[in-house]
Amino acid sequence: MTRRVFVHVGAPKTGSTFIQNVLWKNRDTLKRAGTLLPATRGQQDQAMTDLREVSWRDKDATWTWDMLAEQAAKWPGDVIITNEGLGGATVAQAARAVRSLAPAEVHVIVVGRDLWRTLPSMWQENVKSRSIGSFENFLSAIERGKNDAFWNHTANRMLRHWGDQVPPERRHLITVPPPGSPHILLWERFAGVVGIPDGLCEIPGESANASLGAAEIELLRRLNRQLGDRFPYRTAYRKYVLQHLVGPVLKQGRNELRFGIGMDRADWILALTEERIKELQEYPCTVVGDLDELRPVGLRETVSPDEVTDEQVLEAAIEALIGMIEYSDGLHERANRDIVTRIKGRVARQVGLKRQ
Repeated sequence: MTRRVFVHVGAPKTGSTFIQNVLWKNRDTLKRAGTLLPATRGQQDQAMTDLREVSWRDKDATWTWDMLAEQAAKWPGDVIITNEGLGGATVAQAARAVRSLAPAEVHVIVVGRDLWRTLPSMWQENVKSRSIGSFENFLSAIERGKNDAFWNHTANRMLRHWGDQVPPERRHLITVPPPGSPHILLWERFAGVVGIPDGLCEIPGESANASLGAAEIELLRRLNRQLGDRFPYRTAYRKYVLQHLVGPVLKQGRNELRFGIGMDRADWILALTEERIKELQEYPCTVVGDLDELRPVGLRETVSPDEVTDEQVLEAAIEALIGMIEYSDGLHERANRDIVTRIKGRVARQVGLKRQ
């Protein structure tokens, strides 16, 4: 019977990709040490969409939350389930998830980050998930208390939805270290909660989830708008747009024009931050890090993607086309090398058989 299950529910843009990369890269090592990541990364994602009953669940998805819970229950040690999409679950969905993992000792892990960095990152993540809404509309909706998709992924609400389902001592809030902190610090905080010994896991040099510049993300937003109903499911969009355009091309581009929140919203962000910190101070949970790290630092004026000119978008598009040509050429060369390697292998096997 499973001893403990750690459910890492996000939020997006709080180092989740980095943490998950470490976990999945070291899956076999962790398993030998007694900690299981059940199923696969993709299957855990499918289980999340099943639990949340989302309209955008891929039609070919086969894994359900109950299948994931059943596999977890067979492991005699500790289990880690990690998917930042889980943070968007309703109270009822979170309760169902925790019940399905009983009688294991369920722990909930939430990661929080300062709003000044989170809001631009969250909007960018929305665009990378096919959104066509502008940055200004995104911010304006949040100012009005709208956009549950955002609020449900804040540390405060995730703790209310998920943390309330377990005893206070099993609620863990990890704060993202401030800019300039050692790369490994976030992992050390996560590993400390789960009980992974120092030095057990191999740590990649840096996060793979790099941000796009203002011109590049505006180009992608306009592309989403033109795509219309094409690639309506997550898997297709990720395969054709993220895998072949965003990852190998746009992320490798110039990305010189950084974007963020304008200073005209600084007072609002600071006031909202103090409200969030006060609420978290009163919420019974274990804080790993410091709530002070939720306060923004280094506020400065930046450009908005809405301010990017057509000329800048055109330049980014031309650079993307050049990148696509280079990327396609690289794919062609690799394909040719693979063919040659297979032919050589086949010839070597035939020669070996003749000698016998």
